[in-house]
Amino acid sequence: MSRFLPTLALGLMLGSPALAEVTIQVMHPWPGHSPFHQAAAQAFMAENPDIKVEFRASAENYDTGHQSIIRDAMTGNAPDVYHSGFHLLPELVRTLSARDQIAELGPFIEAEGGQDWIADNFNPAISNLTVIDGEMWAMPFNASTPVIFYNKELIEKAGGDTGKLPTDWDGWIQLGNRIAGLGDGVMGMSYSVDAWPDDWLWRALISQQGVPFMNEDGVTVAWDGQTGTAALELARRFVAEGGMKQMDFDQARQQFVAGLTGFTVQSVNSARSFGELSAGKFTLGTAIFPVDNAADGKIPTGGNGAVILASDPEKQQAAWEYIKFVSSAEGQNIAVRGSGYMPTNQNAMAPELLGDFYRDNPNWRISLDQIDRATPWAGYPGTNSVEIWRTQREIIAEVMSGDLSVEDGLAEMVEATNDLIAK
Repeated sequence: MSRFLPTLALGLMLGSPALAEVTIQVMHPWPGHSPFHQAAAQAFMAENPDIKVEFRASAENYDTGHQSIIRDAMTGNAPDVYHSGFHLLPELVRTLSARDQIAELGPFIEAEGGQDWIADNFNPAISNLTVIDGEMWAMPFNASTPVIFYNKELIEKAGGDTGKLPTDWDGWIQLGNRIAGLGDGVMGMSYSVDAWPDDWLWRALISQQGVPFMNEDGVTVAWDGQTGTAALELARRFVAEGGMKQMDFDQARQQFVAGLTGFTVQSVNSARSFGELSAGKFTLGTAIFPVDNAADGKIPTGGNGAVILASDPEKQQAAWEYIKFVSSAEGQNIAVRGSGYMPTNQNAMAPELLGDFYRDNPNWRISLDQIDRATPWAGYPGTNSVEIWRTQREIIAEVMSGDLSVEDGLAEMVEATNDLIAK
């Protein structure tokens, strides 16, 4: 626990005086997320005029943001608040807590009412995403699961029925093949695991089989046999049979909103942007992520939690007020409507907030329809999670293109991953 937290917590519990005017710096990954972060910050500052929120330039994605924060912390230049991807949060916490550079949230939570307060606001499936080694280190801000976005007209033109969509990967791959057969530059499907900025979609291909990602030893992967083979074979089939063309992350998204892809697997946070960009071009629909194991298949929960990196007690308290607000029902109402993410605060589902909104916008609520399959998106032990994914992604891309066999690709991935974990 940070050495200044007990004093701060005591002040909070005894009723601290109002904060003097203070400025906190906030950093989040994904530049495209800036509008809803800014909107939430504006609402917060309207309610807290003595706290000013300034944003640092956004990192390109979770992985680059993580590396930037580790470097900035080493030089004493970290922001006061950072939004860490759930999968990198354990590595961030363990690295920075050892240097007394991150605040455990326990004292702040106790001042609000302790675990009763947490239970009143968050489903355990959400709050547990930010619990590391038994302690809560971040407030859950964004949450998502991968879903299918589809082009209704292309599916129907290929003979499909959007009222009776496939429920398994075989059915979706066959549908993608028929859509690709339409010609005119149309791509059947997109599952850009080979271009994704992090390992979220790769983990989904493992967890949807209803099997663990890591062995019980915690330091070696559990997909070194049939599980990994099945995942890579499926990724290869997307290209070989499903009418997918390999392209970079942004290009694949642009291809879809241009009306030239039958369906794509993306984060539900694309609901807003896809809805706006497809308007007038085609009818956008959504479907749940298929799983091979209907009984035990899971899908990883993406998103991020807001941590406090401030060292000054006054800034810490201001930072707490901020991350408490953005994860509140009011803050989530703003963030969800500005993105498409699932709300992390269960009270945001009140009819006057998001309840009626979801009723009227089914494309936005699709992730909630598969929440029973959501599982934590965990990282790897050690400090090489980013390098591990970049290595894995290159191999997956070769397997998907057919330049590397599934057998050889899996062997390379397992060896490289286990070696990097061990370093």
